[in-house]
Amino acid sequence: MIIDVAQFIQEEQSHWKRLEKLLERMENDSALRLTLDEINELHYLYQRATSDLGKLLTFASEPEVRGYLEALVARAYGEIHQNSRKKGRFSFKQWWWRSFPQTFRKHIRAFWLSLAITMVGALFGAFALLLDPEAKEVLMPFPHLQDSPSERVAREEREEQPGSAHTSTFSAQLMTHNTRVALTTLALGFTWGIGTLIVLFYNGIILGAVVLDYVRDGQSIFLAGWLLPHGTIEIPAILMGGQAGLVLAHALIGWGTRDTLRMRLRKVGPDLMTMTFGIAILLVWAGLIESFLSQKHQPEIPYSLKIGFGLLELGLLIWFLAGFSKRSE
Repeated sequence: MIIDVAQFIQEEQSHWKRLEKLLERMENDSALRLTLDEINELHYLYQRATSDLGKLLTFASEPEVRGYLEALVARAYGEIHQNSRKKGRFSFKQWWWRSFPQTFRKHIRAFWLSLAITMVGALFGAFALLLDPEAKEVLMPFPHLQDSPSERVAREEREEQPGSAHTSTFSAQLMTHNTRVALTTLALGFTWGIGTLIVLFYNGIILGAVVLDYVRDGQSIFLAGWLLPHGTIEIPAILMGGQAGLVLAHALIGWGTRDTLRMRLRKVGPDLMTMTFGIAILLVWAGLIESFLSQKHQPEIPYSLKIGFGLLELGLLIWFLAGFSKRSE
């Protein structure tokens, strides 16, 4: 490998200085707690400095720079492993209240894009059903949605609600299905985001068609009582799956960075893992609520109570993701 040493040093020096500043903060304040972004940056800069040192070792020139890098890498190694020992066991509380919402906010632009694609799909689905009511079977490929909303509401309000054994089984099925959808949406980021965008758009089509169908038939209250309790968690979780898929796609494409593909994937890897487990937990909760609350209708549970519960969940979720974890220890 042939490189221009002077140019190489000039290009990489800013990264070395940033690593040095992080290390000075850690060394001067033993009680310092780095944010998730700073931890990821520390590991990235350490790996980059180590790689740079390996390249410079092949040249006899620049002994001062090599000595500086060797000392810098040694300091970073010591701080990283010292902090790893201090951390001890994994803290779920710390991860849930700090790492997960911080990671969500770090990639918030990908979330807004995920939401926008889903909303465009919802508008398309509603407009398509409005133009051609016969397209309902195609737009909503679920047997329990094929009847008119009024017929379904009348049937479910008069039928005896399923027992706890059936509800538990249904809950497990929902958790499995929803988690598979979210992880598939994430994994399709490997298609440079094309598959992720298609899934988000298709989910939006179904959602828009369902909402229009029930509102047009005068069943808005039933719809809100049915969707809000679990949908205020399930839908954002699916959108986060799309968010993670778009983050992965951006790492694969590499717009706006000179890092190698391997470095880009290693950089986003911890964030993707954090989002995957966070999404799974949200979907477990959504599955429980859908089985034990959303599927129970009047007169057993008033719609006003279900709607109020769903709105409370949505408010708490926004509070949590928007920064509640900053004040949690």
